[in-house]
Order: sequence, then C-alpha cells, then structure tokens
Amino acid sequence: MTSAVEQLLEVKTRIAAAEREAKRGPDAVTLVAVSKTFSAGEIQPVLEAGQRIFGENRVQEAQGKWPALREAFPDLELHLIGSLQSNKTKEAVALFDVIETVDREKIAAELAKEMAKQGRSLKLYVEVNTGSEPQKAGIEPREAVAFVKRCREVHGLAIEGLMCIPPADENPGPHFALLEKIAREAGVEKLSMGMSGDYETAIAFGATSVRVGTAIFGGRAYQSQK
Repeated sequence: MTSAVEQLLEVKTRIAAAEREAKRGPDAVTLVAVSKTFSAGEIQPVLEAGQRIFGENRVQEAQGKWPALREAFPDLELHLIGSLQSNKTKEAVALFDVIETVDREKIAAELAKEMAKQGRSLKLYVEVNTGSEPQKAGIEPREAVAFVKRCREVHGLAIEGLMCIPPADENPGPHFALLEKIAREAGVEKLSMGMSGDYETAIAFGATSVRVGTAIFGGRAYQSQK
C-alpha cells in the first residue's frame, strides 16, 4: 500500500506541474493537507516529511490531536476549513492560525471579539457558496463583496482570502472562475480552492492554496467519529 508520505510527494509533484502548465511561478500554490478524521499517529509521518500546513473540519476533533503535535512541530500552521459554530469561537481562535469559513455577521463579530480578548491575529478567509446550494455553508456570491467590506470596516477583520467548495456534480471550472472574479472585486488576494479531485484545475484558475486530503491520506475513517 502506498504510504501517506509517498502520496504527499506525488501531490507536490503534480502541484508543481500544474503551476508550470498555468505559467505560474514555483511555490505559487500552498498545499493544505486535510487531516480530518485521521489520528496524530497517522499525521506525524507527514509532518516529519516536511509538510507544515494542515486543515481540519471540526474544532473539537482538532483539539484532541493538534496541541501535542504543535509542541513537537511549533512551526506548523493549522487551518479550520469546516463551518465554525459561534459557541466554538473561543476554542477556534486559541487553536487555529487560519479560519477559512467566515460566512456570516455573527461569526465575524465573535471572531473580532475573541481575537482581541486573546491577543491573537488569525488569517481569515470568507467562504463563498458559489453553487448557491441550500445545504452548504458560505455567503451567497452576490453578497460576498459587501460582506468582505463589512468584515473589514465594521468588525476590523483583515480578510485576506476567499474559499469555495463547488457542487460535487458540476464542472468546478466556472465556480473557480467566479471566486477569482469576486476576489478581484473585493480586493482579496488569496484563493483557497481545489480539493483532491480538482486541485490541478483550481491552479489553472488562480488558486493560491489547495486543500488535499484523500489524495494524501487515503479514504476517510468516518466510522471513528462517534
């Protein structure tokens, strides 16, 4: 069976090839290794291989494994890529370095308050629901530019990027193009888009970071989440 470290190296090789194909510079794209549902023991070899940026979906799950890993690897960067509940804001601000899922006024206000209280300055992304899917989190595309403006002007948040998850059954290209267009209008430089099945396409559309889990760690161990 191919190890996670071997698969990590394969993903990095493919990212580099996609950067060249898109005529973008080397290291234009950051790899966020999505480690949700995987244990500290499964993550450690990937850390030892040099990967330092990871994504988690749930605050509570991340609390169970990352504090100890951070002691061993203090230069790691942890991204929250799942929806943030307002009652978890305090814990999220304490644990994560980047929150990619700011998508409503209440969360923006809570983050501003909690970061001030803890003296922490996290990098923040607004999640955009590019497919306007009712079951998904994210701000509606037509509201995104105004929401970024409010986050900055009303809540004092330094929004540095946008994030999206295109509908699973659609060509992701138009969704990536839409996110890039919104980013230009909002004056935002970072684009978190592209996952295991479409990260090379996302790079062609201007992604500055891609969130890759299955292609590195294999299938999710969802049964372990009781």
